Amino acid sequence: MKSLLDSRTAWITASAALAIMTVAYGAPLVVVVAMKQIAAELQTNRSGPAGASSLSYVGAAFGGIVAGWLAGRMGIRPIVIFGSTMVAMGLLLSSVGGLFEIYIGHGVLMGLFGTSCMFSPLLTYVSLWFERRRGSAIALIASGQAVAGAIWPPLLQLGVDHVGWRHTALLFGGFVLVSGVTLTLLFLHPAPIAPSATAGGPSGATRRDSTLGLPPNLLMILLMVAVYACCVPMAVPMNHVVAYCSDLGFASQYGAAMLSILLGTAFLARQFWGWLSDRIGGFQTLLFSSLVQATALAGFLITHDMAALFVVSAAFGLGLSGLLPAYVIVIRECYSVQEANWRIPTVMFAGLLGMASGGWGAGLLYDAFGGYLPAFSTGMAFNLLNLAVLLFLVSRTHTRLMRQPQTST
Repeated sequence: MKSLLDSRTAWITASAALAIMTVAYGAPLVVVVAMKQIAAELQTNRSGPAGASSLSYVGAAFGGIVAGWLAGRMGIRPIVIFGSTMVAMGLLLSSVGGLFEIYIGHGVLMGLFGTSCMFSPLLTYVSLWFERRRGSAIALIASGQAVAGAIWPPLLQLGVDHVGWRHTALLFGGFVLVSGVTLTLLFLHPAPIAPSATAGGPSGATRRDSTLGLPPNLLMILLMVAVYACCVPMAVPMNHVVAYCSDLGFASQYGAAMLSILLGTAFLARQFWGWLSDRIGGFQTLLFSSLVQATALAGFLITHDMAALFVVSAAFGLGLSGLLPAYVIVIRECYSVQEANWRIPTVMFAGLLGMASGGWGAGLLYDAFGGYLPAFSTGMAFNLLNLAVLLFLVSRTHTRLMRQPQTST
Protein backbone atom coordinates (compact mmCIF):
# COMPACT_ATOMS: atom_id res chain seq x y z
CA MET A 1 0.00 0.00 0.00
CA LYS A 2 2.88 2.38 0.67
CA SER A 3 3.69 2.29 -3.06
CA LEU A 4 0.56 4.39 -3.53
CA LEU A 5 2.08 7.28 -1.59
CA ASP A 6 2.59 10.32 -3.88
CA SER A 7 1.36 8.20 -6.80
CA ARG A 8 -0.97 8.99 -9.68
CA THR A 9 -3.79 7.38 -7.69
CA ALA A 10 -3.00 9.69 -4.78
CA TRP A 11 -3.30 12.76 -7.00
CA ILE A 12 -6.57 11.52 -8.50
CA THR A 13 -7.90 11.07 -4.97
CA ALA A 14 -6.76 14.56 -4.01
CA SER A 15 -8.40 16.02 -7.13
CA ALA A 16 -11.68 14.30 -6.29
CA ALA A 17 -11.51 15.70 -2.76
CA LEU A 18 -10.93 19.15 -4.25
CA ALA A 19 -13.99 18.79 -6.48
CA ILE A 20 -16.18 17.71 -3.55
CA MET A 21 -15.09 20.66 -1.44
CA THR A 22 -15.48 23.07 -4.36
CA VAL A 23 -19.11 22.10 -4.80
CA ALA A 24 -19.90 22.00 -1.07
CA TYR A 25 -18.38 25.41 -0.38
CA GLY A 26 -20.42 26.96 -3.15
CA ALA A 27 -23.51 26.50 -0.95
CA PRO A 28 -22.84 29.33 1.57
CA LEU A 29 -22.05 31.68 -1.31
CA VAL A 30 -25.72 31.87 -2.29
CA VAL A 31 -26.35 34.09 0.74
CA VAL A 32 -23.14 36.07 0.14
CA VAL A 33 -24.08 36.90 -3.45
CA ALA A 34 -27.75 37.62 -2.65
CA MET A 35 -27.13 39.42 0.67
CA LYS A 36 -28.80 42.69 -0.30
CA GLN A 37 -31.75 40.97 -1.97
CA ILE A 38 -32.36 38.71 1.02
CA ALA A 39 -32.12 41.60 3.47
CA ALA A 40 -34.59 43.64 1.39
CA GLU A 41 -37.06 40.77 0.97
CA LEU A 42 -37.00 39.79 4.64
CA GLN A 43 -36.87 43.42 5.81
CA THR A 44 -33.82 42.91 8.00
CA ASN A 45 -30.43 44.52 8.46
CA ARG A 46 -27.51 43.30 6.40
CA SER A 47 -26.14 41.46 9.43
CA GLY A 48 -29.18 39.16 9.16
CA PRO A 49 -28.19 37.23 6.03
CA ALA A 50 -24.48 37.75 6.84
CA GLY A 51 -25.14 35.81 10.04
CA ALA A 52 -26.32 32.80 8.03
CA SER A 53 -22.98 32.36 6.31
CA SER A 54 -21.22 32.80 9.64
CA LEU A 55 -23.43 30.18 11.28
CA SER A 56 -22.35 27.68 8.66
CA TYR A 57 -18.75 28.20 9.80
CA VAL A 58 -19.72 27.90 13.48
CA GLY A 59 -21.59 24.68 12.81
CA ALA A 60 -18.70 23.28 10.79
CA ALA A 61 -16.29 24.24 13.58
CA PHE A 62 -18.13 22.20 16.19
CA GLY A 63 -19.08 19.34 13.89
CA GLY A 64 -15.60 19.00 12.39
CA ILE A 65 -14.08 17.61 15.59
CA VAL A 66 -16.61 14.78 15.79
CA ALA A 67 -16.57 14.23 12.02
CA GLY A 68 -12.78 13.92 12.01
CA TRP A 69 -12.91 11.41 14.86
CA LEU A 70 -15.63 9.37 13.12
CA ALA A 71 -13.80 9.41 9.79
CA GLY A 72 -10.78 7.83 11.47
CA ARG A 73 -12.96 4.95 12.63
CA MET A 74 -15.68 4.54 10.00
CA GLY A 75 -13.73 5.59 6.92
CA ILE A 76 -14.12 8.70 4.81
CA ARG A 77 -16.93 7.55 2.48
CA PRO A 78 -19.97 7.49 4.81
CA ILE A 79 -18.88 10.76 6.41
CA VAL A 80 -18.62 12.68 3.12
CA ILE A 81 -21.85 11.20 1.72
CA PHE A 82 -23.70 12.22 4.88
CA GLY A 83 -22.16 15.69 4.66
CA SER A 84 -23.18 16.18 1.02
CA THR A 85 -26.74 15.17 1.86
CA MET A 86 -26.90 17.63 4.76
CA VAL A 87 -25.54 20.53 2.68
CA ALA A 88 -28.28 19.87 0.13
CA MET A 89 -30.94 19.70 2.85
CA GLY A 90 -29.62 22.97 4.31
CA LEU A 91 -30.09 24.77 1.00
CA LEU A 92 -33.54 23.23 0.61
CA LEU A 93 -34.67 24.48 4.02
CA SER A 94 -33.14 27.90 3.43
CA SER A 95 -34.96 28.24 0.11
CA VAL A 96 -38.46 27.77 1.56
CA GLY A 97 -38.42 29.84 4.75
CA GLY A 98 -37.53 33.09 6.41
CA LEU A 99 -34.50 34.14 8.40
CA PHE A 100 -35.02 31.44 11.06
CA GLU A 101 -35.11 28.67 8.46
CA ILE A 102 -32.05 30.15 6.76
CA TYR A 103 -30.17 30.09 10.07
CA ILE A 104 -31.13 26.48 10.82
CA GLY A 105 -30.38 25.45 7.25
CA HIS A 106 -26.94 27.05 7.32
CA GLY A 107 -25.87 26.58 10.92
CA VAL A 108 -27.22 23.10 11.67
CA LEU A 109 -27.69 21.27 8.37
CA MET A 110 -25.12 22.93 6.14
CA GLY A 111 -22.52 23.58 8.85
CA LEU A 112 -22.82 21.23 11.85
CA PHE A 113 -23.78 18.18 9.78
CA GLY A 114 -22.63 19.22 6.30
CA THR A 115 -19.33 20.93 5.51
CA SER A 116 -17.99 19.70 8.89
CA CYS A 117 -17.84 16.26 7.26
CA MET A 118 -15.63 17.53 4.45
CA PHE A 119 -13.04 20.14 5.36
CA SER A 120 -11.04 18.66 8.26
CA PRO A 121 -11.82 14.98 7.46
CA LEU A 122 -10.72 15.39 3.83
CA LEU A 123 -7.60 17.34 4.78
CA THR A 124 -6.58 14.55 7.16
CA TYR A 125 -7.57 11.83 4.71
CA VAL A 126 -5.57 13.26 1.80
CA SER A 127 -2.53 13.87 4.03
CA LEU A 128 -2.35 10.08 4.49
CA TRP A 129 -1.85 9.60 0.72
CA PHE A 130 1.31 11.72 0.58
CA GLU A 131 4.76 11.87 2.09
CA ARG A 132 7.17 13.89 -0.09
CA ARG A 133 4.51 16.15 -1.66
CA ARG A 134 2.21 16.47 1.33
CA GLY A 135 2.33 20.27 1.39
CA SER A 136 1.40 20.56 -2.28
CA ALA A 137 -1.43 18.04 -1.93
CA ILE A 138 -2.96 19.67 1.12
CA ALA A 139 -2.68 23.08 -0.54
CA LEU A 140 -4.56 21.69 -3.53
CA ILE A 141 -7.57 20.35 -1.67
CA ALA A 142 -7.64 23.21 0.82
CA SER A 143 -8.26 25.34 -2.26
CA GLY A 144 -11.83 24.03 -2.44
CA GLN A 145 -13.26 27.18 -0.91
CA ALA A 146 -11.11 29.37 -3.14
CA VAL A 147 -12.13 27.49 -6.28
CA ALA A 148 -15.76 27.71 -5.18
CA GLY A 149 -15.36 31.45 -4.81
CA ALA A 150 -13.78 31.73 -8.25
CA ILE A 151 -16.40 29.65 -10.05
CA TRP A 152 -19.74 30.12 -8.35
CA PRO A 153 -20.37 33.85 -7.61
CA PRO A 154 -20.93 34.91 -11.26
CA LEU A 155 -23.09 31.83 -11.90
CA LEU A 156 -25.03 32.30 -8.68
CA GLN A 157 -25.46 35.99 -9.47
CA LEU A 158 -26.89 34.98 -12.84
CA GLY A 159 -29.30 32.63 -11.11
CA VAL A 160 -30.33 35.24 -8.54
CA ASP A 161 -30.94 37.82 -11.28
CA HIS A 162 -33.05 35.48 -13.42
CA VAL A 163 -34.88 33.06 -11.11
CA GLY A 164 -34.37 34.59 -7.67
CA TRP A 165 -32.23 33.50 -4.74
CA ARG A 166 -34.69 30.86 -3.50
CA HIS A 167 -34.79 28.87 -6.74
CA THR A 168 -31.03 29.30 -7.10
CA ALA A 169 -30.50 27.77 -3.64
CA LEU A 170 -32.84 24.89 -4.42
CA LEU A 171 -31.17 24.04 -7.74
CA PHE A 172 -27.68 24.26 -6.30
CA GLY A 173 -28.69 21.96 -3.43
CA GLY A 174 -29.64 19.23 -5.89
CA PHE A 175 -26.30 19.66 -7.65
CA VAL A 176 -24.40 19.32 -4.34
CA LEU A 177 -26.17 16.07 -3.51
CA VAL A 178 -25.67 14.35 -6.86
CA SER A 179 -22.06 15.42 -7.41
CA GLY A 180 -20.91 14.83 -3.82
CA VAL A 181 -22.25 11.29 -3.59
CA THR A 182 -21.03 10.33 -7.07
CA LEU A 183 -17.48 11.60 -6.58
CA THR A 184 -17.21 9.95 -3.17
CA LEU A 185 -18.29 6.52 -4.42
CA LEU A 186 -16.03 6.67 -7.46
CA PHE A 187 -12.80 8.07 -6.05
CA LEU A 188 -12.50 8.03 -2.25
CA HIS A 189 -10.87 4.71 -1.41
CA PRO A 190 -9.08 3.59 1.81
CA ALA A 191 -5.85 5.52 2.38
CA PRO A 192 -2.51 3.68 2.06
CA ILE A 193 -1.52 4.74 5.61
CA ALA A 194 -3.92 3.73 8.36
CA PRO A 195 -4.85 6.54 10.74
CA SER A 196 -3.44 4.47 13.62
CA ALA A 197 0.00 4.31 12.01
CA THR A 198 2.88 6.36 13.34
CA ALA A 199 4.63 7.18 10.07
CA GLY A 200 4.87 10.82 9.18
CA GLY A 201 4.89 12.19 12.69
CA PRO A 202 7.12 12.27 15.70
CA SER A 203 7.34 9.54 18.28
CA GLY A 204 6.65 10.13 21.92
CA ALA A 205 10.36 10.32 22.62
CA THR A 206 10.87 13.20 20.20
CA ARG A 207 7.56 14.98 20.81
CA ARG A 208 8.95 17.68 23.07
CA ASP A 209 11.58 18.63 20.51
CA SER A 210 9.07 18.57 17.66
CA THR A 211 6.74 20.95 19.51
CA LEU A 212 9.45 23.62 19.82
CA GLY A 213 10.21 22.76 23.42
CA LEU A 214 6.62 23.60 24.41
CA PRO A 215 4.08 21.20 25.95
CA PRO A 216 2.16 19.67 23.02
CA ASN A 217 -1.21 21.04 24.14
CA LEU A 218 0.22 24.53 24.71
CA LEU A 219 1.54 24.61 21.16
CA MET A 220 -1.90 23.56 19.90
CA ILE A 221 -3.56 26.35 21.91
CA LEU A 222 -1.17 28.90 20.41
CA LEU A 223 -1.96 27.56 16.94
CA MET A 224 -5.68 27.92 17.70
CA VAL A 225 -5.18 31.54 18.76
CA ALA A 226 -3.17 32.19 15.61
CA VAL A 227 -5.65 30.59 13.24
CA TYR A 228 -8.58 32.41 14.84
CA ALA A 229 -6.77 35.73 14.56
CA CYS A 230 -5.93 35.21 10.87
CA CYS A 231 -9.40 33.99 9.90
CA VAL A 232 -11.29 36.98 11.34
CA PRO A 233 -9.75 39.41 8.80
CA MET A 234 -9.84 36.72 6.11
CA ALA A 235 -13.64 36.55 6.34
CA VAL A 236 -14.34 40.28 6.02
CA PRO A 237 -13.62 40.74 2.28
CA MET A 238 -14.74 37.19 1.47
CA ASN A 239 -18.22 37.82 2.89
CA HIS A 240 -18.69 41.53 2.20
CA VAL A 241 -16.74 42.54 -0.89
CA VAL A 242 -19.85 42.17 -3.12
CA ALA A 243 -21.95 44.39 -0.86
CA TYR A 244 -19.00 46.73 -0.31
CA CYS A 245 -18.63 47.31 -4.04
CA SER A 246 -22.35 47.98 -4.34
CA ASP A 247 -22.09 50.59 -1.59
CA LEU A 248 -19.30 52.26 -3.56
CA GLY A 249 -21.64 52.52 -6.55
CA PHE A 250 -20.28 49.65 -8.63
CA ALA A 251 -22.66 47.25 -10.39
CA SER A 252 -23.30 43.95 -8.57
CA GLN A 253 -21.56 42.05 -11.39
CA TYR A 254 -18.30 43.84 -10.58
CA GLY A 255 -18.57 42.86 -6.93
CA ALA A 256 -19.15 39.22 -7.84
CA ALA A 257 -16.23 39.38 -10.28
CA MET A 258 -14.03 40.90 -7.56
CA LEU A 259 -14.87 38.01 -5.22
CA SER A 260 -14.05 35.59 -8.02
CA ILE A 261 -10.71 37.32 -8.59
CA LEU A 262 -9.93 37.18 -4.87
CA LEU A 263 -10.66 33.49 -4.50
CA GLY A 264 -9.40 32.53 -7.95
CA THR A 265 -6.05 34.09 -7.10
CA ALA A 266 -6.17 32.22 -3.79
CA PHE A 267 -6.50 28.92 -5.65
CA LEU A 268 -3.60 29.60 -7.99
CA ALA A 269 -1.39 31.02 -5.25
CA ARG A 270 -2.15 28.14 -2.89
CA GLN A 271 -0.17 25.85 -5.13
CA PHE A 272 2.83 28.15 -4.68
CA TRP A 273 2.44 28.15 -0.90
CA GLY A 274 2.18 24.35 -0.91
CA TRP A 275 5.38 24.11 -2.93
CA LEU A 276 7.05 26.56 -0.54
CA SER A 277 5.93 24.70 2.60
CA ASP A 278 7.47 21.49 1.23
CA ARG A 279 10.79 23.36 1.16
CA ILE A 280 10.84 25.73 4.14
CA GLY A 281 8.25 24.16 6.46
CA GLY A 282 4.87 25.19 7.76
CA PHE A 283 5.87 27.81 10.33
CA GLN A 284 7.79 30.02 7.89
CA THR A 285 5.01 29.67 5.32
CA LEU A 286 2.44 30.83 7.87
CA LEU A 287 4.47 33.93 8.70
CA PHE A 288 5.05 34.99 5.10
CA SER A 289 1.44 34.46 3.99
CA SER A 290 0.10 36.34 7.03
CA LEU A 291 2.35 39.30 6.17
CA VAL A 292 0.95 39.38 2.63
CA GLN A 293 -2.64 39.18 3.90
CA ALA A 294 -2.09 42.07 6.34
CA THR A 295 -0.53 44.22 3.63
CA ALA A 296 -3.41 43.58 1.23
CA LEU A 297 -6.02 44.18 3.93
CA ALA A 298 -4.58 47.66 4.39
CA GLY A 299 -5.37 48.25 0.72
CA PHE A 300 -9.11 47.99 1.40
CA LEU A 301 -8.68 50.80 3.94
CA ILE A 302 -6.93 53.27 1.65
CA THR A 303 -8.58 52.98 -1.80
CA HIS A 304 -12.08 53.16 -3.28
CA ASP A 305 -10.98 52.98 -6.90
CA MET A 306 -12.48 49.99 -8.70
CA ALA A 307 -9.35 49.02 -10.64
CA ALA A 308 -7.22 49.35 -7.51
CA LEU A 309 -9.69 47.21 -5.55
CA PHE A 310 -9.36 44.43 -8.13
CA VAL A 311 -5.60 44.49 -7.53
CA VAL A 312 -6.08 44.58 -3.76
CA SER A 313 -8.50 41.66 -3.95
CA ALA A 314 -5.99 39.61 -5.93
CA ALA A 315 -3.25 40.44 -3.40
CA PHE A 316 -5.55 39.50 -0.53
CA GLY A 317 -6.24 36.15 -2.20
CA LEU A 318 -2.50 35.63 -2.55
CA GLY A 319 -1.99 36.17 1.17
CA LEU A 320 -4.87 34.19 2.63
CA SER A 321 -4.23 31.18 0.40
CA GLY A 322 -1.12 30.09 2.29
CA LEU A 323 -2.59 30.10 5.78
CA LEU A 324 -5.00 27.21 6.41
CA PRO A 325 -2.99 24.53 4.56
CA ALA A 326 0.15 25.56 6.44
CA TYR A 327 -1.55 24.94 9.78
CA VAL A 328 -2.22 21.36 8.66
CA ILE A 329 1.43 21.01 7.64
CA VAL A 330 2.56 22.32 11.03
CA ILE A 331 0.37 19.81 12.86
CA ARG A 332 1.70 16.94 10.74
CA GLU A 333 5.26 18.18 11.40
CA CYS A 334 4.76 18.33 15.15
CA TYR A 335 2.42 15.46 16.02
CA SER A 336 2.06 11.78 15.21
CA VAL A 337 -0.40 10.58 12.59
CA GLN A 338 -2.76 8.97 15.09
CA GLU A 339 -3.29 12.42 16.65
CA ALA A 340 -4.05 14.11 13.34
CA ASN A 341 -7.68 12.95 13.29
CA TRP A 342 -8.48 15.11 16.31
CA ARG A 343 -5.76 17.78 16.42
CA ILE A 344 -6.35 19.00 12.85
CA PRO A 345 -10.12 19.52 13.27
CA THR A 346 -9.59 21.03 16.73
CA VAL A 347 -7.24 23.67 15.34
CA MET A 348 -9.52 24.18 12.35
CA PHE A 349 -12.38 24.62 14.86
CA ALA A 350 -10.75 27.86 15.97
CA GLY A 351 -10.21 28.91 12.35
CA LEU A 352 -13.83 28.34 11.42
CA LEU A 353 -14.95 30.30 14.47
CA GLY A 354 -12.70 33.09 13.24
CA MET A 355 -14.33 32.96 9.81
CA ALA A 356 -17.77 33.11 11.44
CA SER A 357 -16.79 35.98 13.74
CA GLY A 358 -15.24 37.97 10.90
CA GLY A 359 -18.16 37.63 8.52
CA TRP A 360 -20.91 38.24 11.07
CA GLY A 361 -18.99 40.86 13.02
CA ALA A 362 -18.34 42.88 9.88
CA GLY A 363 -22.10 42.94 9.28
CA LEU A 364 -22.73 44.15 12.83
CA LEU A 365 -20.10 46.87 12.51
CA TYR A 366 -21.60 47.97 9.19
CA ASP A 367 -25.06 48.23 10.76
CA ALA A 368 -23.66 50.17 13.72
CA PHE A 369 -21.48 52.65 11.80
CA GLY A 370 -23.03 52.71 8.32
CA GLY A 371 -19.79 51.77 6.56
CA TYR A 372 -17.10 49.13 6.29
CA LEU A 373 -14.12 51.12 7.62
CA PRO A 374 -14.54 49.84 11.23
CA ALA A 375 -14.86 46.27 9.97
CA PHE A 376 -11.64 46.38 7.94
CA SER A 377 -9.83 48.17 10.80
CA THR A 378 -10.89 45.47 13.27
CA GLY A 379 -9.71 42.83 10.84
CA MET A 380 -6.30 44.50 10.68
CA ALA A 381 -6.02 44.40 14.48
CA PHE A 382 -6.66 40.64 14.50
CA ASN A 383 -4.13 40.13 11.70
CA LEU A 384 -1.49 41.88 13.80
CA LEU A 385 -2.29 39.55 16.70
CA ASN A 386 -1.80 36.59 14.36
CA LEU A 387 1.59 37.96 13.30
CA ALA A 388 2.66 38.36 16.93
CA VAL A 389 1.89 34.70 17.73
CA LEU A 390 3.57 33.45 14.57
CA LEU A 391 6.70 35.54 15.21
CA PHE A 392 6.96 33.92 18.64
CA LEU A 393 6.63 30.41 17.19
CA VAL A 394 9.08 31.08 14.36
CA SER A 395 11.58 32.45 16.88
CA ARG A 396 11.24 29.16 18.77
CA THR A 397 12.06 27.21 15.60
CA HIS A 398 15.23 29.27 15.08
CA THR A 399 16.24 28.90 18.72
CA ARG A 400 15.77 25.13 18.54
CA LEU A 401 17.90 24.89 15.39
CA MET A 402 20.69 26.98 16.93
CA ARG A 403 20.74 24.77 20.02
CA GLN A 404 21.09 21.55 18.04
CA PRO A 405 24.61 20.09 18.35
CA GLN A 406 26.75 20.48 15.24
CA THR A 407 28.16 17.24 13.83
CA SER A 408 31.77 17.21 12.67
CA THR A 409 32.70 15.81 9.30
